[in-house]
Amino acid sequence: MTQSGAAAEAFDEAVEQAFARLRGNPVADRVFYTASELGNFSILWHALAWAGATSKRGRRRALRVSAALAVESALVNGPIKSAFNRSRPLAEHDHPHRLRQPLTSSFPSGHASAAVVAAALLSESRRRCWPFWAAASVVAASRVHVRIHHASDVMVGALVGAVIARLVKKIWPLR
Repeated sequence: MTQSGAAAEAFDEAVEQAFARLRGNPVADRVFYTASELGNFSILWHALAWAGATSKRGRRRALRVSAALAVESALVNGPIKSAFNRSRPLAEHDHPHRLRQPLTSSFPSGHASAAVVAAALLSESRRRCWPFWAAASVVAASRVHVRIHHASDVMVGALVGAVIARLVKKIWPLR
């Protein structure tokens, strides 16, 4: 194993231990499982984008978010995940709530990349951006809590999302 591989494994284990303390807490389980489910197919992000689409500008913003999420999904779940074949964490226990099991590689987290794309685009030019970033953080963290991703999958997914969001802002600026 390379030095960077060992560092990633140590990071994953440290974060896993922190989440192990939360697992089994009914409130934490409900919050993280619900967030994970809402992140499936970017349902939460599309809903937030289109909920505010009451004006021409709002519809343009929502279309931009939905288009960016489509590109993010195609890239992350296509060539990026295909380039890696990382196994998902082993779930030693039954899940306390319903959970869709993805078939793709664990690396990187599509939930995390979509969350960052959406938060970056939804918060742009708004006074209160923290709710979008808080929701993105919970969705991303949920993937570790429910044992669908390693923490390093989530971190790299967030970085991929940041790059995609930055490109979208350059290519399709808000007017």
